[in-house]
Amino acid sequence: MKRTAAETHRARILIVDDHPLVRSGLRLLIDCEPDLTVCGEAANVTDAMRLLESQKPDLLIVDLSLKESSGMELIKRIKAKNPDVKMLVSSMFEESLYAERVLSAGALGYVHKQEGMERVIEAIRCVLSGRVWLSTAMSDRMLRRMTASQAAPTQSPVHSLSDRELEVFELIGRGRATKDIARQLHLSVKTVETHREKIKAKLGLKSASELSRAAVQWILEQGG
Repeated sequence: MKRTAAETHRARILIVDDHPLVRSGLRLLIDCEPDLTVCGEAANVTDAMRLLESQKPDLLIVDLSLKESSGMELIKRIKAKNPDVKMLVSSMFEESLYAERVLSAGALGYVHKQEGMERVIEAIRCVLSGRVWLSTAMSDRMLRRMTASQAAPTQSPVHSLSDRELEVFELIGRGRATKDIARQLHLSVKTVETHREKIKAKLGLKSASELSRAAVQWILEQGG
């Protein structure tokens, strides 16, 4: 039987997520499509960079929470080294907090992990075509702010954190000690302590225990 053009050239996708069940689910979903195929899976930044070189994927699907580092740092590294590679973020975190950050870092889209299968495939094909994929609500929000036609909605103080501060805040919420955070993010302990102080100031927190409680609560609210 003669193969269709889509079957002859299937877009190659690399999945970067530290949860094996998530990777398996995405692989099953993607490999069912005649024009898409998974060329590799990675659980951390090191493996992702290695597979990027060996497999030459057309698209990476990247989770923001990885064991060795962060998805945000991976996106920035790939954008600097392989600017033509397209990236789609798939995460449980709040889209309004991360969408603009990942676009600025170099990704072309953000899809929440609670989205249905059809939407995930739509997002993949959209990003593969070179277009930006965001939820309708997020797109409307960004357009309203650009046109200044409506007042910006009230935002959580967490939105004021820098990308690095947000990474530190997330890891605090996951119970990581300062030394562990420093090791994971490849920073000095002193630098992490400085980030902690800046986070407390921005969020109006007075002590380390208040910071820990706020970070844990935020993680729980994200479903993480």
